[in-house]
Amino acid sequence: MPPITHRLFPALLAALTLTGCDGARHAVAVPAHFTSHQLCSAVFIGGLDANAFFTEGIAPQMRPGGAFMRYTIDHASGLVTARFAGLVESRAVYEGPAGCRVLTADDPPPGPRIVLPPPAPPLLPPIAGPEVVAPTDPALVAALDRAFAEPDTAPHRWTKAVVILKDGRVVAERYAPGYGVDTPLIGWSMTKSVTNALIGILVRQGKLAVDQRLDVPAWSSAGDPRQAITVDSLLRMTSGLDFGQSLTADWTSMADPTTQMVYARADMAAMVEAAAPKAPPGRVWTYSNGNTLLLSRLIRDTVGHGGADVLAFAHQQLFDPLGMAHATLELDATGTPIGSSHMWATARDWARFGQLFADDGMVGGQRLLPEGWVDYSARLTPGSEDYGYGAGFWTNRGSVGAAAHRVHAGMPADSFMARGNQGQAIVIIPSARLVVVRLGMAYTPEGDILALERLVADTMAATR
Repeated sequence: MPPITHRLFPALLAALTLTGCDGARHAVAVPAHFTSHQLCSAVFIGGLDANAFFTEGIAPQMRPGGAFMRYTIDHASGLVTARFAGLVESRAVYEGPAGCRVLTADDPPPGPRIVLPPPAPPLLPPIAGPEVVAPTDPALVAALDRAFAEPDTAPHRWTKAVVILKDGRVVAERYAPGYGVDTPLIGWSMTKSVTNALIGILVRQGKLAVDQRLDVPAWSSAGDPRQAITVDSLLRMTSGLDFGQSLTADWTSMADPTTQMVYARADMAAMVEAAAPKAPPGRVWTYSNGNTLLLSRLIRDTVGHGGADVLAFAHQQLFDPLGMAHATLELDATGTPIGSSHMWATARDWARFGQLFADDGMVGGQRLLPEGWVDYSARLTPGSEDYGYGAGFWTNRGSVGAAAHRVHAGMPADSFMARGNQGQAIVIIPSARLVVVRLGMAYTPEGDILALERLVADTMAATR
């Protein structure tokens, strides 16, 4: 498709807005909703500069639409308003521990702001002191230099943070100007791995099972093939639901149902529940945020029936034991976590999370995840060989397809990753007792995967 010119782009949006297609109207609203939500989170959760974040984190994802976006920020009320091409207006509001949420006409009446219980003392020993840990090994210095090297022209990688843990301690870290050890950053699809951990905790507690089927009223008709969907098929992205894909994220994906779900729907999981079956569960691999939103709803309903219950559970059972003091898991209007994509945490917090999986689900001598859960999560899902996906994690185990390329590039064969849009990554290497975290806003191919492979290879060589 040829590029849409600045003159034709608003005309296309106006035509879509005037159509009677509900899906088209939601698609047109996505850029404004995306902007209001992400700016709200960046400013009120991350404490980031709004203009810089828009320039680096939002506008490039909407080319050519970024030129038509305007926004205002009301710091007193925690409200961000975005207007797209003079056609669509969106507002997002900051709700404290629940993060930011786009306001829609379908929202239930607002409830009281969630107050988290006091944090419990962490079980994970400290991974570093309060100051940035600058490496002393010249090889690690060179590795960070390469990770932060920025091309003069687009596509940019805009690395914001790198943290390297060896044997549970930070041995090297670096931050871009304006970022530091206490700066929360969005994990995008690394949040799926957090959802995996919350499911794992509930399995250990005997409240869920991986072969458990979902009890969804919309699927209750006799013979509905969706009744065979299990926790395992959702973790492995093999539900068979016809609900788009989440492998790409730019302006061309604004019509995809997974994008509309996250940015234009009050009840995200309900939209997934209405999706038609496309393949028998367990047969076809399709990476889709919808699968994880169904797991998020399951978590919410298992621990309670509202956002306060689910956030209390996440903090008391996962974040507090790991010492993740700056984690914000955002919720939709129904109190369901946006467990596919919207958790913010500091680079050190993301590293602490990776350490849990490097330690086989143990922390401070206590088991958080069931025995065998880490290997289950890292085991290759049949059908995903071109990408290398496990159960809520990307994996190099199996060393076929994309995993074989990553192993050849220097990632050990036992390693696996939490990965997110724009190059977010936690690489977990149990055999080397290493956790490597990279966060930023990369627009290079496949989330700057070549630079990530090089960072891991450099780190392996320097710490061997």
